[in-house]
Amino acid sequence: MAETASRYHKNYPVSWEQVQRDCRALAWKLLDIRSDWSRLITVARGGLVPAAIIARELNIRLVDTVCISSYTMRDQTAADILKRPDLVGVDEKWLIIDDLVDTGKTARIVRGMFGPAHFATVYAKPEGRPLVDTFVTEVSQDTWVLFPWDTAPTTAFIPPIADMNLEK
Repeated sequence: MAETASRYHKNYPVSWEQVQRDCRALAWKLLDIRSDWSRLITVARGGLVPAAIIARELNIRLVDTVCISSYTMRDQTAADILKRPDLVGVDEKWLIIDDLVDTGKTARIVRGMFGPAHFATVYAKPEGRPLVDTFVTEVSQDTWVLFPWDTAPTTAFIPPIADMNLEK
């Protein structure tokens, strides 16, 4: 945790309402780019909530996930692809959604899998920003974004229940 924790000196708490507003703003940007997105692929887990909002706003019914484990508050480990969509013929009408691009580690993997697809994130940090095509809000590299699904009402980070059980 020391390496990861030492990288973040600020917190940026995001409320459920702000996530909704920012995802809708991203949807408007994406609609300006094209109105006929054919498929949405979300990077699980962080991209699941934004993808649901954006799929609704853009009326995309074909949604899939790519599941990659590479990022925790404690450690940035080697990326592990847990699930890859069974897809053929990736094209530029495919839309990839994630909540945040940080260092770009996960984004590089996703880009390698779905090169011509359009990659959009709600939030972007400077190191990862060149890897995405569209984003709404930029935050500094040393900022930890506190999403509502990772926090208690006090906006303090709380571990998932399964992790708390392991600490007993």
